[in-house]
Amino acid sequence: MAEVATFATSDQLLIVIDPAARRTDAESVRIAKDVLSAGAATKVCLPEGPEEFARVLARRGSRRPVLVGDDRALMRAVSLLHRQRELAGCALSMVPVGGGLSLAGALGVPTGAVAAARAVLDGVVRRMDLLVDDSDGVVLGALRIPSLPPMREAPPVEATPVPSGSGSAHASWLRTCQSLVRTLVPVRPSREPLAGVSRLGPARLRVEVDGVTLVDLDQPVKGVSVTPGASGLAEVVVRPVSVGAEASPLCARGRTVTVSGADFRYRADAVVAGPVRTRTWVVREGAWGLTLPTVG
Repeated sequence: MAEVATFATSDQLLIVIDPAARRTDAESVRIAKDVLSAGAATKVCLPEGPEEFARVLARRGSRRPVLVGDDRALMRAVSLLHRQRELAGCALSMVPVGGGLSLAGALGVPTGAVAAARAVLDGVVRRMDLLVDDSDGVVLGALRIPSLPPMREAPPVEATPVPSGSGSAHASWLRTCQSLVRTLVPVRPSREPLAGVSRLGPARLRVEVDGVTLVDLDQPVKGVSVTPGASGLAEVVVRPVSVGAEASPLCARGRTVTVSGADFRYRADAVVAGPVRTRTWVVREGAWGLTLPTVG
């Protein structure tokens, strides 16, 4: 990451407050607005949904956008600006408010409302690498592909005894109902939100980094992680399955990562995508900017 510019407090700010933040922590939202308004000229927008969020961001003009929300609000903004091909010319600022803030914290954004708002006013823009896939999706922090635990069986449906003296019509009706219940009760998958390739165990994937195969389909793996590193290279870690002793992870760095195999799902930051048979991610060096506190 490289520092690009500092900001003067006279900059005009477009404060975009995510609806989830207003519902989750209205007090932190109020504090953020007060600190930002005291230090700069501001315009406050309260979009009610994704479409209005996109319109507000598209009509920002010369104002610097400040997101008040959680990780998903940040990912939504980066994705929109990327699709509009405006990401390189629009630095984002953020005051984390809401439930999911792990990505913001990992990127270096202060998690307290006052500290984050002061960083917006006095901080610097740091350019960061971005993973972009072949469907134009983006990854800011981490990409993960874990394996899938075995499927859970449907609970047995116990037969209800027919009361003595009931006629054959009642017994027939009861058997029909029980049969229908057995048909309708689904086989419930594990509550694990990320599916792997196999329904019954470890994933079997081919992982290629810059065209070189890191692991192939004959080697089952526990999971794969890909994170934007530094200087335009992604950090790739594959954890293979072994018999007996724990297998050492396989690590590589490269600009292009391709994963293929049977249908698999993956988590891009906080969003689960797929299933897909193959997907390629390319590192875009310094593709986006985020305002962070000054160092030292």
